[in-house]
Amino acid sequence: MKASWLVPITLALIPVLIPATASAVNIYPIDRATMLTGGKFDFKVEFEKEVNPEQVSVKINGKDYQQIWQKKGEFIKNEDGLNASSLVLKDVDLTSAGDYKIEVSAGKETGSVNWNIYQTPAKRQAKNVILFIGDGLSVAHRTGARILSKGITEGKANGRLAIDDLSDMAFIGTSSTDSIAADSANTMSAYMTGHKSGVNALGVYVSRAKDSLNHPKQETLGELLKRTTNMSVGIVSDAELEDATPAAVVAHTRRRADKSEIVGMFYDVKPDVMLGGGSAYFLPQNVAGSKRKDDEDYIARFQQAGYQLVTDADSLKKKGAGAEKLLGLFHTGNMDGVLDRRFLKNNVTKKFPDQPDLTDMTQTALDVLSKNDNGFFLMVESALIDKASHPLDWERSVYNTIMLDQSVAIAKKFAETHPDTLIIVTGDHTHGISIIGTVDDEKSGTEMREKVGVYETAGYPNYQDTNGDGYPDNVDVSKRLAVFFNNYPDYYETFRPKLDGQFEPTIKNEKGEYIANPAYKDVPGAVLRTGILPRSIDGGVHSVDDLVVQASGSGAERIHGYMDNTELFRVITDVLALGHDK
Repeated sequence: MKASWLVPITLALIPVLIPATASAVNIYPIDRATMLTGGKFDFKVEFEKEVNPEQVSVKINGKDYQQIWQKKGEFIKNEDGLNASSLVLKDVDLTSAGDYKIEVSAGKETGSVNWNIYQTPAKRQAKNVILFIGDGLSVAHRTGARILSKGITEGKANGRLAIDDLSDMAFIGTSSTDSIAADSANTMSAYMTGHKSGVNALGVYVSRAKDSLNHPKQETLGELLKRTTNMSVGIVSDAELEDATPAAVVAHTRRRADKSEIVGMFYDVKPDVMLGGGSAYFLPQNVAGSKRKDDEDYIARFQQAGYQLVTDADSLKKKGAGAEKLLGLFHTGNMDGVLDRRFLKNNVTKKFPDQPDLTDMTQTALDVLSKNDNGFFLMVESALIDKASHPLDWERSVYNTIMLDQSVAIAKKFAETHPDTLIIVTGDHTHGISIIGTVDDEKSGTEMREKVGVYETAGYPNYQDTNGDGYPDNVDVSKRLAVFFNNYPDYYETFRPKLDGQFEPTIKNEKGEYIANPAYKDVPGAVLRTGILPRSIDGGVHSVDDLVVQASGSGAERIHGYMDNTELFRVITDVLALGHDK
């Protein structure tokens, strides 16, 4: 009885579920894009099938797009050999603030998006903006840095980080156009363009184009400043300069691994200060250590363009501050972290023994950039927080967080004599890292997991900083922080710092899968943690947790509540009045 009357009701629903016959189109910039008045972008429409150009209609607030942009788009009948057409207009803008509705059709293919174009205040609020990025910076990194750097007694920190006293704070969401998760490319790209993007993409919308360099571009902050102002631009990182975060200041590519091409993009924009690693992509292919596949010598090209070249800490100290334009390349790849360089003094740094600290690079960048009476934008990245967190090496990530904080302290000191400076400190994404207590070698037993103290049994670690440099004298103390990551492949947890070099939790087996690295199997008390990640993943991954952003100085009050990462671009452009018709 019951089944007999269910059947007709189910059949009655079927017509409702049939999709509409018209097919959608992809429009870039995407729906809900917010853009600066006068900011440049590429406009692209992707049709699902091949269409005829006379069928194509593009209306912007009811007007034909050619009336708005005064030029005709490039019609591609079969894009990249596909049975599908596209319309592209490069390097366009909208100069009037307001809401825009873009309606597209070609036969039965239709689509629409809405954009908001905003104008910045007429009065410039800040002369200088310093943006610090702790790559992967999470709350536990900061907590660990405070405990190791300042100490804690009877529940109260014995001192505060420089970041702690920045006046304004917010949460930041980091998701990308194609995933709830994110990487450094699309997150930093959001800060630098005000547009969302996809994982691995820099300064572009991810379209169906096969060429990684042929996706719809979004003007970067570095380009905008060089095009519309006389301000200086500086980029500092302890990663390769071509790595995602520093590259995002200038770059446009679907594939963040296009590092040789990214060097060319640096040359096109010519930031006034560039300090970091990654010389392998500046060197022509015939030079030892080069990773280029051509004969381009970008070191020579930058020198010919008036840049002072420095290649180690000594030359940075002697020649850096006096330069008008400065290129510092201190490693062929990513630079080495402070724990290995200054404290363990192991073989990690033997190839490049004289690398500067991030603090040295920050101070030198400020010395050079502050010569410009028109002001500057400086991005400083502590990249090695992330690069130690992926292999689950919390000690190195926290030491590099201390390095970030000491660099922030230098910027705060600069702001004391340059009060028209906005300082912003945040990450690009987070990691799943938590501090749960301590690991005490003095506890009885052979199992290291039994030496983990939680709740009242945790007590306090016994790190000491007798020389007052802000770092523990010894990382391998007898009572350490117990720090664990919540996502991981199979690996052996040793509960100890790795003194010979960064932790390598996995190796590949004959199937190409990542398995626990047997090198750590026989470490006394080591525990095999069976992973929760796919076997194609070699370490920990980014988390989707919100970021914390803090700021102080001119315009810092704009940092509050919950913000999407694209809104940080608007904060910077607003305080610099970059979108006001002068």
